[in-house]
Amino acid sequence: MKTDVVIIGAGAAGLMCAIEASKRGRKVLVIESSEKAGKKILISGGGRCNFTNLHIDSESYLSQNPHFCKSALARYTQWDFIALMDKHDLGWSEKTLGQLFCNDKAPAVLNMLLTECVIHDVQIGLNTTVESIEHQNQYVVKTIKGTYQAESLVIATGGPSIPKMGATDFGLQVARQFGLKCISFIPALVPFTFHQYDIDKYFKDLSGLSLDAIVSCNGVSFREMLLITHRGLSGPAILQISSYWRKKDALMINLLPDLDATEFLLSMQQKRGKAELKTILAEFFPKRLAERLADTLLNKVLASMPLGQIKKNDLKAFGFVLNNWVLQPSGTEGMRTAEVCLGGVSTDELSSKTMESNKQKSLYFIGETVDVTGWLGGYNFQWAWSSGWSAGQVV
Repeated sequence: MKTDVVIIGAGAAGLMCAIEASKRGRKVLVIESSEKAGKKILISGGGRCNFTNLHIDSESYLSQNPHFCKSALARYTQWDFIALMDKHDLGWSEKTLGQLFCNDKAPAVLNMLLTECVIHDVQIGLNTTVESIEHQNQYVVKTIKGTYQAESLVIATGGPSIPKMGATDFGLQVARQFGLKCISFIPALVPFTFHQYDIDKYFKDLSGLSLDAIVSCNGVSFREMLLITHRGLSGPAILQISSYWRKKDALMINLLPDLDATEFLLSMQQKRGKAELKTILAEFFPKRLAERLADTLLNKVLASMPLGQIKKNDLKAFGFVLNNWVLQPSGTEGMRTAEVCLGGVSTDELSSKTMESNKQKSLYFIGETVDVTGWLGGYNFQWAWSSGWSAGQVV
């Protein structure tokens, strides 16, 4: 079968590219190995689909070339995707920090994209595994369901995060086949795990408790919720900082971001000298966590004493740790739970305007397959829309 464009991957980027290319009169076939298009769209944002962010900015993306994403993000913005939502009468709401969620949940966003595909006569082949790709004068894509020939080939297969959904590093395999430089994928936006000693000491029996905190690593900080799990730490603040963390790095956590804890405790010592430290901390933290922090970051004896009987130097030291708690993760939960990946096809190999390979004519890479990774909060979807749209203008 001959067509103008073959797109491998029916996710956010692939569907956007297909819609835009077909608008230009191109005959487009999308190949998807899964039984359903847009599986990651359906699970995003807890099923509500955090489809973009009001504050899209290149500073919110990680890449070996921090400027690469600027062109695509400027040419197809969050407002353009919001306009598409409005066209289909899909309502949306802002959550925190500019995060936009679909009021009709994730299936409505996927249905919108699939409706656009129907309107513009995009063909989608599901349950279609690619067996080989060759290029002579055109691309020859051999699959378990047949062989397809096309002038242009777009790789939109994402990264290998959440492998139970069929995710792989297929995109990098194709890139390397054609001699393109790649950066191996590693998990990002992922919870941290800790050594059993630390879990027993700090987190045991506290799974499910959350608090507002500032988490810092390698000169970067995020203030959002932190969640204690049975294996370590998660929550938005942790997922965000995980993209900047590398093996053996320590985290610094400010447990009282609105207070100078040392000054506060010394003040409380004067005003409420008969109160126990645990009682004071329980005004800021869940009771069980307040007790654990006092017992482990100070000690059990002092934690149960009236504030007035604790030495000022001990209070100062404890206050400092509350604002500067240093923890050493043992690792992350890996690809199994990572929302996205760092790495991908090197941006040195691609045009930032069209996503086309500089070495291999009419070969394009879009979305998470490229070495561009956004923050938590709709940034990765916007990169998918923007990069897919950009390639769709030229394929």
